[in-house]
Amino acid sequence: MPWSHGAFHWNELMTWDVERAKRFYAETIGWTFESMPMPDGTYWVAKMGDAYAGGMFQLKKPEFEGLPEFWMAYLAVDDVDARVAKAVSAGAELKRPIFDVPGVGRIAILQQPGGAGIGWMTPASQD
Repeated sequence: MPWSHGAFHWNELMTWDVERAKRFYAETIGWTFESMPMPDGTYWVAKMGDAYAGGMFQLKKPEFEGLPEFWMAYLAVDDVDARVAKAVSAGAELKRPIFDVPGVGRIAILQQPGGAGIGWMTPASQD
């Protein structure tokens, strides 16, 4: 998937009930889903035809307790490590260590100074 620094690149639904959410988006939007096994459970990639539309992951960790379901947006950045250093010095909080998802990219989860959560990622090369 082509990407541009500073543009929204990916969205994922963090949900307490993946099956309910999959049914909802299949019936209302027409998405289909492919499973992607992950260490913390199954990640569901939503597709519209052959195009990727977003993803879904089940909320189940204690740190999410009490949170409503939410969509998480990710911005593409040219160098996530360097950009996160700038963000932290500008008042953002890194919510967990930067991590890599093979074939997807290097990802940071931040809370910006106003409190909103955002993901930043340097997408993996698609060569």
